[in-house]
Amino acid sequence: MTVDVDFGSDGLVPAVAQDADSGEVLMLAYVSPEALERTRETGRAHYYSRSRDELWEKGATSGHTQEIEEIRVDCDADALLYLIDQRGGACHTGYRSCFHRTVEGETVGERVFDPDDVYDE
Repeated sequence: MTVDVDFGSDGLVPAVAQDADSGEVLMLAYVSPEALERTRETGRAHYYSRSRDELWEKGATSGHTQEIEEIRVDCDADALLYLIDQRGGACHTGYRSCFHRTVEGETVGERVFDPDDVYDE
């Protein structure tokens, strides 16, 4: 039986990407029905960019991919948890996790790559 995910009025659900081994929370992004379908088909994380208004595969540009180990859905079926094997950094700013700062601005995460070497910006 497959759970019917509630994509809401905007057609998106939040998805938390968590390291399957360590439990570290690496990022949060949004998923459309097509992104979920592609994730399930390929075994690699796909998301929907609200700012670019397009589907994207994590790591397609950087090579820092997310291999899916399991996808979970919350009790209301309106949020996803991607349990992943992260290759390289999850954050486009070069850190392993997007949650690399405290609310006071202290850096607590590890920088694992230089984004200037990876992205054409």
